[in-house]
Amino acid sequence: MCAPASFSSSAAVCPAPKSGEEDVSALSRFFDNNGRSLLAILALLTLAGGALAHWSDLSSLAGQIWFAGGAVVLGALLVEIVHSLLQRQFGLDIVAALSMSAALAFDEPLAANIVALMYAGGQQLENFAEGRARREMTALLGRVARTAMCYCGNGLEEVPIERLAPGDRILVRRGEVIPVDGVLVAPAADIDMSALTGESMPVRFFEGDQVPSGCVGCGTAFDLITVLPAAESTYAGIVRLVKSAQESKAPMVRLADRYALLFLIATVVIAGAAWWLTGDRLRALSVLVVATPCPLILAVPVAIISGMSRAASIGVLIKSGGALETLARAKTAILDKTGTMTTGRAGVVDVRTMSGVDANEMFRFAASLDQASNHASAENLVAAAKKRGLALSNPANVTETPGSGVEGTVEGHRVVVGGSNFVKEHCRSGDPYDLGDSVPPGSAVVAVGIDGVVAGIILLSDQVRSDASETIAAFREAGVSRFVLASGDRADVVRAVGTKLGIDSAHGDLAPADKVEIVLREREHAPVMMIGDGVNDAPALAAADVGVAMGARGAAASSEAADVVLLVDDLAPLAIAVSLARRARMIALQSVAVGIGLSFTAMGFAALGYLPPVEGAILQEVIDVAVILNALRALVPPRKT
Repeated sequence: MCAPASFSSSAAVCPAPKSGEEDVSALSRFFDNNGRSLLAILALLTLAGGALAHWSDLSSLAGQIWFAGGAVVLGALLVEIVHSLLQRQFGLDIVAALSMSAALAFDEPLAANIVALMYAGGQQLENFAEGRARREMTALLGRVARTAMCYCGNGLEEVPIERLAPGDRILVRRGEVIPVDGVLVAPAADIDMSALTGESMPVRFFEGDQVPSGCVGCGTAFDLITVLPAAESTYAGIVRLVKSAQESKAPMVRLADRYALLFLIATVVIAGAAWWLTGDRLRALSVLVVATPCPLILAVPVAIISGMSRAASIGVLIKSGGALETLARAKTAILDKTGTMTTGRAGVVDVRTMSGVDANEMFRFAASLDQASNHASAENLVAAAKKRGLALSNPANVTETPGSGVEGTVEGHRVVVGGSNFVKEHCRSGDPYDLGDSVPPGSAVVAVGIDGVVAGIILLSDQVRSDASETIAAFREAGVSRFVLASGDRADVVRAVGTKLGIDSAHGDLAPADKVEIVLREREHAPVMMIGDGVNDAPALAAADVGVAMGARGAAASSEAADVVLLVDDLAPLAIAVSLARRARMIALQSVAVGIGLSFTAMGFAALGYLPPVEGAILQEVIDVAVILNALRALVPPRKT
């Protein structure tokens, strides 16, 4: 027999107990961790001891041993049932209690002992299934750093991460978990992101990049400047989301609870009818023994949690079982453009120079000067130069005109960088507009002048993700049939991206309220999944059937409003997660249909007298094992067709 009450309660996250509660909590933990194992061992020993006595022609002693084994387990079960009822939880352990009580009352101690063993052993099977289902999510919780090496005064000191404040400088050594979010203070660092994203290869970060907590430094040691307190870091937020997910109860699970009560009623009715119609009380006992509600009360949550856990292993954190069920039903995807279908960072798409000017040298001078500017385009240009391996110099005598450009000295040369008009005004010859033909829609033009002469222009653009088309195709394969692009960017730019990706409908120049209106309109036709990464996406994420936040770089507001958070800056895992959700839901329904069908079939044979109590108890456990193992298939990735 299975024990449903313990499945949901084992994931509960409670506040630290007060001193008066510590002994009770310790006893409770001891029983949870050891008591059930002891009951299973006791039931096995009494079953074996009774069998030995029976084979030694000591039938009376055998019956007493079997009776004792069943009675002890029944007593423990009754205590657990009373405890559940006091907490207003109705556990279907009552089926096991009825069958054991009836077996003892009807002088069938062997059947009672077998049911006791099956019940206690079933709880061990339940613990195994629960542990397997939650393994990836539990692994996330186990990677929280407790201390950090902080630069204090003239040396390093190991301090609790709670003492870290924004602006502190810390040392991350090889193999250490990064304790808080920070900005890299090193030319480059190799980071193992597998705990968050499932990515097997290390990712290289460059100086000035923000490094998320929870990852592992896998190269040489490096320094970070902390940007958030430990409680507000990326990994702390992930831990909170994981705990919330583990505590959740899916709608399908709540529905299964209600059907399980009907199963209990049906079991009692069938058992009573078999006894009343035939006058054979053993038929009623056989029905009670073979009744197994595990397909309802255990297979469903195991399949749902397995799907959530498997998704977490690829960097998709589903906040609740309900969100997984809704994700499985999504037919329409509404996507923000910036940061979702595009990279969200302006990258260099073209470098155009005047005759005789070396492109790399012009780029190097422009990036060197832009190190003194905090403009977004300047930061993107500097990052691009570093990734190209260009050696930047320190600028001097820098003067910045906000919104127009910056000028200064680099290696003795007078350099000016900014808009075309700004650079043209600061140069005695050349015109940036001569190089500005056929500029792609949505591109920003950065002009460069060196020693009073226009040297060239650099084109920056928020680029479409390299795998965007493949991701859309993967979503379609997973069952999402309609795609809508909704963005606050210029309408012509949004339409161009939509056309390139084969999007069904594209809308630009949208305010947050406009996105909500689109979501509500699409919901009238099919379940909607909204994907976004900015604060302005939060209302639309909340309005959708299931909201997905690009949590790797997204705003906290969008992550809080969303039902699903992507821990990796990549949409491809989400398409896999949709397939995982559909498969987990299918397996849950399959387990219920097949398991309950087998249970009622076995009950029918028992009521007709073809299944004695002992054989029925063994068959009942076979059904339990088969259903639970089937539910655990949700942990296995879906096959590619």
